[in-house]
Amino acid sequence: MQRWVRLPQGGFLDATRIIYISKVESFARLDDEGHNIGVDYAVSIGISLGRDEHLMVTGNKEEIGTLVRQILGQAAG
Repeated sequence: MQRWVRLPQGGFLDATRIIYISKVESFARLDDEGHNIGVDYAVSIGISLGRDEHLMVTGNKEEIGTLVRQILGQAAG
């Protein structure tokens, strides 16, 4: 049974295929001139053991928090 979660960049991912979720990391978001314009967050999601099957999803705090809660909620249900 497939359970879809929406990614912040658009598109969807089947939550039942996820085998790995990294710790959420924060980093400085830079504009085109290299100036710090805030903080973004990222999480790595693996859908297979192969290195080419990992996604790095970035977004603001709310987007990444919602994504992780959706994935963990799907796994628990």
